[in-house]
Amino acid sequence: MAAIIVVGAQWGDEGKGKATDILGGRVDYVVKPNGGNNAGHTVVVGGEKYELKLLPAGVLSENATPMIGNGCVVNLEALFEEIDGLEARGADTSKLRISGNAHMVAPYHQTLDRVTERFLGKRAIGTTGRGIGPTYADKVGRVGLRVQDIFDESILRQKIEAALHQKNQILVKLYNRRAIEADRIFDYFMSYADRLKPMVVDSAYVLNEALDAGKHVLMEGGQATMLDVDHGTYPFVTSSNPTSGGACVGAGIGPTKITSTLGIIKAYTTRVGAGPFPTELFDKWGEFLQTTGGEVGVNTGRLRRCGWYDSVLARYASRVNGFTDLFVTKLDVLTGIGEIPICVAYDVDGVRHDEMPLTQSDFHHAVPIYETMPAWDEDITGCTTLEELPEKARDYLARLEELSGCRISYVGVGPGRDQTIIVNDLLA
Repeated sequence: MAAIIVVGAQWGDEGKGKATDILGGRVDYVVKPNGGNNAGHTVVVGGEKYELKLLPAGVLSENATPMIGNGCVVNLEALFEEIDGLEARGADTSKLRISGNAHMVAPYHQTLDRVTERFLGKRAIGTTGRGIGPTYADKVGRVGLRVQDIFDESILRQKIEAALHQKNQILVKLYNRRAIEADRIFDYFMSYADRLKPMVVDSAYVLNEALDAGKHVLMEGGQATMLDVDHGTYPFVTSSNPTSGGACVGAGIGPTKITSTLGIIKAYTTRVGAGPFPTELFDKWGEFLQTTGGEVGVNTGRLRRCGWYDSVLARYASRVNGFTDLFVTKLDVLTGIGEIPICVAYDVDGVRHDEMPLTQSDFHHAVPIYETMPAWDEDITGCTTLEELPEKARDYLARLEELSGCRISYVGVGPGRDQTIIVNDLLA
């Protein structure tokens, strides 16, 4: 039995999809425990690139059953568009299962998301506008719509009417928008009911039964540690807990069953959206990382902000997630740049911080303290073992391992599934 959690160690876009794809071919279930269609993954299989949004990366595995867990929020229109797109390319999505306890994104959630961001102006969070935050807000406020509600038309209609009683007051009186009719929302959900029903299961029961039977389960976190609503750079965060503890809750698997927690971290750092970012670059090297690394958001198409590796952030992520292993991605991007700066601490108003500052204000004013290491010039995209890497690349990885407080078990040297060096196999 193995229960592995895959977690982003930075602000997302670290390459979780690739990690999940590599491991997913040898597990029985791949479950997405949090987020919605705001958390994209790029997976390259056989030279073909797949951009997944709501579906777990495990959907491309021939062996694993992909599952959307109870901690997710599901946009049904986006779900079936993504399924149809994959099926058109020859992928088999027939094994997909969805938790009956997952919440559904309603059209009014998307409307509220967009108008609220516009209303905030300069204080906007930088959401994707896909209604994720408002859906989670309704979940916590106990006025949400769960996938299982689609099985009872009377209950579904009552819940929609109750939710709109409040939402329409906000839309009309605060944002000067038209009221939304309950019938339109009801018809929207029921149009997907017949196709959705065969996919719905008691996910926590299925996953725990699988683990008890000695099978392997992989939990594929969306977003990343620094976007966690509790542990991230609040308020510039997502609306769920994409840390390892959130994966347990969002999949319905207890922490005593977890065997490994794998942190995915780039050999440098990126971020999409607003919020503090100590190592962000505004010079030619920022442009270099952006261009060479292909740093464009899967879901939004926005260019990612780029900076050097931040070991303070890495240590923090390792601590709050309890990482057992790290997967360093995009090492090849740093080839030939001369010297590589590594952030080892922060300076905040003349005071050195080797760990994450206590307050958001201090983090916002943190200035990185760097050390540098020489880069390598050799092409590493074909390397399959650590020994094949240039000595300078091995030295860089060794320093990252030392600074981050966690062993490096996987190294990405290119975008392809086979362009990964496996140092310690979690499924061996």
